[in-house]
Amino acid sequence: MRIGIDVGGTFTDVVLVDDRTETIYHTKTLTTPEDLTVGVFNGIRKVLELGSVKIEEIEHIVHGTTVGTNALIERKGAKTGLITTQGFIDVLEIGRFQRPKEGLYDIMVDNPDPLVPRYLRKGVEERINSKGEVVKHLNEESVRKAVDFFISEGVESVAVSLLFSFMNPVHERRVREIIKEISPEMYVSLSSEIAPEFREFERTSTTVLNAYLQPILERYIDKLASKLEKEYGIGDLRIMLAHGGIMPAETAKKHAVTIVNSGPAGGVLAGTFIGGIAGSQNIITVDMGGTSFDICLIEKGVPVVTTEGNFEGYPVKVPIIDVNAIGAGGGSIAWLDRAGMLNVGPESAGASPGPACYGRGGNRPTVTDANVVLGRISPQNFLGGEMSLDVEKAREVISNLAKNMNMSVEETAMGILRVADAKMEKGISVSSTEKGYDLREFTLIAFGGAGPLHAVQIAADLKIPRVIIPPLPSDFSAFGLLVADIKHDYVRSYIVGEDDVDFGLLQEYFAELEGQGVNQLLKEGVSEKEMEIRWTMDMRYLGQSYELNIPLERGFRFNEKNFKDVIEKFHEKHQQKYEYSSKNEKVEIVNLRVTAIGKTPEIRLKKLEKGSKDPNQALKEERDVYFNEGFVTVPVYTREQLLAGNVLQGPCVIEEKFSTTILHEGAKGLVDIYGNILIEVGGSP
Repeated sequence: MRIGIDVGGTFTDVVLVDDRTETIYHTKTLTTPEDLTVGVFNGIRKVLELGSVKIEEIEHIVHGTTVGTNALIERKGAKTGLITTQGFIDVLEIGRFQRPKEGLYDIMVDNPDPLVPRYLRKGVEERINSKGEVVKHLNEESVRKAVDFFISEGVESVAVSLLFSFMNPVHERRVREIIKEISPEMYVSLSSEIAPEFREFERTSTTVLNAYLQPILERYIDKLASKLEKEYGIGDLRIMLAHGGIMPAETAKKHAVTIVNSGPAGGVLAGTFIGGIAGSQNIITVDMGGTSFDICLIEKGVPVVTTEGNFEGYPVKVPIIDVNAIGAGGGSIAWLDRAGMLNVGPESAGASPGPACYGRGGNRPTVTDANVVLGRISPQNFLGGEMSLDVEKAREVISNLAKNMNMSVEETAMGILRVADAKMEKGISVSSTEKGYDLREFTLIAFGGAGPLHAVQIAADLKIPRVIIPPLPSDFSAFGLLVADIKHDYVRSYIVGEDDVDFGLLQEYFAELEGQGVNQLLKEGVSEKEMEIRWTMDMRYLGQSYELNIPLERGFRFNEKNFKDVIEKFHEKHQQKYEYSSKNEKVEIVNLRVTAIGKTPEIRLKKLEKGSKDPNQALKEERDVYFNEGFVTVPVYTREQLLAGNVLQGPCVIEEKFSTTILHEGAKGLVDIYGNILIEVGGSP
């Protein structure tokens, strides 16, 4: 048995998987921002009680946390210093002279301020050249002066990013030794360990992010691990990372930057898993929670991974699942701008005070309030009846908006949903259509507490023909944590043109990276038969600024003939991505990458009992629900009572403990053997 825990902005989701009985138990509890471990332990207690499980039966816990994400959003990380090569302290400001993509044409928009102010950046005397040769030895006294200054300024964490340290880390390692000699308690992040590849700005930015967040995350993980050990005797805590893998907590806390935005990765992995058993390889996953709407494209069963991402406007040079997050969730607040136009988000009511209908002090209209007013969410069935919603309070806060818009409460509530839908549709288009994908070839997998409420409308508007609502959608990201494998990424820059490649050296570098990965997995108790090792290379045309990642077979033997095949693969991928290639141009290698994976036990979903097409055994009631033209009386089904083979004809409502699915007129849903609701969207509702 194992437990997955995903801490969101509003709710903490907990899933327990029993591999012996193929049973999945899931629950959720309110997130406790003042101390996240309180919500985590509340959830653990609830799920253990739900499954009548003893804690001694739990093998391990996998945790996805928003601690790093929140600290970055709120700028509440550690006071951080930066040590660079003398003369290069301004790299964070110089960057690449690029304006933020979100405000490309807004003359008032600027990049976020560096996390390390200029007075806390110190250059030290040293120099290593592009071949990794020491040109100027490290002046250790200049390092000591920098550290003494940091101590006097109350710096808690130091990022070290020296020129060409990815080719030779000797100076960075000595800088760390000096820092620890002077101040053993100070946190130190080395670029040669966090992002050991070329591109000075991105490497420095990534290392600074790690240093800024490491003290916060390490304290949280240590506190959680200590409480788990003390209260439950659990010593195996694993942390979800943004690249879609998990690591033991002790290893993960040293790579704090990789934990940012790790929660959404769990949902993507779960979506890939469900898509596989439902026969869909091209997928758009959408996770609508209380605060955000997270979007990811999965092509041919593989989530898109990038090494050119950014967190809150700061570039990161580590592999991450390419998730596009926008401020549109159930708690997103509706408001009027100065022109009187209706807007939704990005500000959210969060867990505290939450939407007005929660009765916890919220006094501004949200998407959840709109769904309640329109009859789409049952006030009595929210969280499986654990929490009742105040419909009158929801109407009251929306009526304040309606008066200013000269509309009825219901029309205003519908307007809130349509604006929120339009915002989410735009986000999906950015991740798909604007990158050349045809959404008619994709299936939308919707989850999160609010995702199934909006999925069919969004799919119809975007001409996506199919929607899948998976089992336990509100806890889907927590379920995804238990699907994830242990994963470690290793990279080495090797910038060389195709005519100058040393095949022996190439073989040696890959073997060295693989050795690091295998040894790390062995330390973590992974047997060799449970390992999967992947080799890839970053390549580009000479003169290009950015590269493409080309997969290789593990143990690939490099020679002149085989390398020509690799170059041909690069041309093909370039043609596929950019609609052109240039086989007369020379190609160069940029980075070598190895991913070491420790496979986790495969989850087997329990099959549903088979039934007829008629879903009447699950009919709960009939209810008035507001659609585009007004209220319509529709059937309401209890999802837990649906059987495999049941067909659901829209318009209808499908309620389950922690989520609600809306089928519009023209949509038709089929319940498959694993409990997925496979929806043919039909015409526009």
